Amino acid sequence: MKDKYLSVNVIVAVSILIPVAVAVLLFMPSKISIFGEWTYKLPHFNAVINSLTSLLLVLSFYFIKYKKNIVLHQRLNTLAFTLGAIFLLSYIIYHSSVESTKYLGDSRSIYFFFLISHILLSIVVVPFVLFAFYYSLTNKIDKHKKVVKYTFPIWLYVSVSGVIVYFMISPFYQF
Repeated sequence: MKDKYLSVNVIVAVSILIPVAVAVLLFMPSKISIFGEWTYKLPHFNAVINSLTSLLLVLSFYFIKYKKNIVLHQRLNTLAFTLGAIFLLSYIIYHSSVESTKYLGDSRSIYFFFLISHILLSIVVVPFVLFAFYYSLTNKIDKHKKVVKYTFPIWLYVSVSGVIVYFMISPFYQF
């Protein structure tokens, strides 16, 4: 029972720590310049990661829902989770070292709809993903199934909307 509470507490702590850390990095008065010029390429890398994550999530859903292939489902989700962790690290490096890019296009309301919904749901999805993995790893499949009903569409939306935001703002990136 103690392990359960420890795991839940870790999930809650990580779910709070990630958005707080990202917010601090986004609103730092000055950026860290230790990473170098290569950081300007990270948004492109992040868009690829988000695209791959979207594909992996859809494939994972297909293989569990229609093929009942649990092993492939687990592997695809583990890869999506790993890409999410790599994305988070890349995102943190980028936003700690590069000033935010302003959107200068004509479709401001569409851009901000996707940006704001993407940001808010990316915060919401973290505990869902962590609990989904926790329930899967602890073989609590009924709880896993309940949480992924919400996790899958939110995570997929966050991944796809991240790519949409990237394509809308990418013409305004400075290299």
